[in-house]
Amino acid sequence: MKNLELITTLLLTVLLSFTSCQDEIDKETGEHPNTNTASSQTATNLKRASMYDGTFDDFLDGTSCSSLLLPVTATVNGTQVAIASEVDYQQVIDILGVLNTDIDTVVLQFPVTVALNNYTQVVITNQTEYNAIIDACNQAEAAGEAAISCVIIDFPITLLTFNLSLDQTGSVVIESEEQLFNYINSLNEDELFSVNYPITITGAGETTIVISNDAEFETSVQDCVDEEEAIEDTENAVDTLEQILVDGLFQIDSFVNSGVETANLYTEFTIDFASNLTVVAENTINPLIQDVQGNYEVTSQTEVFLNLNFTSNASFILLNQNWEVTSFNSTTISMQSTTDASITLVLGQI
Repeated sequence: MKNLELITTLLLTVLLSFTSCQDEIDKETGEHPNTNTASSQTATNLKRASMYDGTFDDFLDGTSCSSLLLPVTATVNGTQVAIASEVDYQQVIDILGVLNTDIDTVVLQFPVTVALNNYTQVVITNQTEYNAIIDACNQAEAAGEAAISCVIIDFPITLLTFNLSLDQTGSVVIESEEQLFNYINSLNEDELFSVNYPITITGAGETTIVISNDAEFETSVQDCVDEEEAIEDTENAVDTLEQILVDGLFQIDSFVNSGVETANLYTEFTIDFASNLTVVAENTINPLIQDVQGNYEVTSQTEVFLNLNFTSNASFILLNQNWEVTSFNSTTISMQSTTDASITLVLGQI
């Protein structure tokens, strides 16, 4: 019984000592340089920012958490393509871009070798194994654990190391993203570190930022995540707008140029967008007037843009602009010129 009481007392003492030490660490978080553990927010941010970036071939492999090691062979929308180098990516992009509202399919020829976010490589022998990688990526993205590709750290950086007594034990010079990832990924919970600020990063909007502390790094990471989410939302808006354009038939409800409403120039015309990125304006009153041919493209950054390019008609050539889509729904598309905000265009679905 006495032994049990002694053991209980010792455990309680150890627990209180650890809690006291942890309280000291927690109180200093973001201020004292010795407070980052493997599970700290700074460690998480550094780990995510240093993961292998697999986004560059998402059009081919369908997942941002990994990339395909070339060469690979894939059937893209029914056409077999041998991809020996990154130059051959354009073949895939061209096939996928023929139509903008179709359902694209990419079927890989297995086995393929995949580079993962943790810098390891695995050989995938079938679609079931590949689907597991995609599912794991989706789960990581939903949990906020996937790579952050828009924070780029300017190396080298130095990490200072500490023990639980907050005594500095050394320093590590980190020369690359892979080295940083491996360092953070291998940290034990009883190892503390701090970043030797200042460091320089490229963050949201590809802006170069000098970071002076963990809090500033946290803010930059959050800004980056917010930007990535905005870009993803805008890409989804592009898909929706393209479908509305292709499915509908439009007329010009308003075209304000130099402060003058000139929609009356187009009252006889309907505008028809096709999925092959061509557009035709047809005069529905006078069949002797030739159709006006053109092409269009819907693009995005953090906004949606509609680029129009008509030929052989002076009135429609006035519409040849890169328009920022300020609002849209299934019946009305409102736009503003990217070169002159006073020029606006409204398309209405008939």
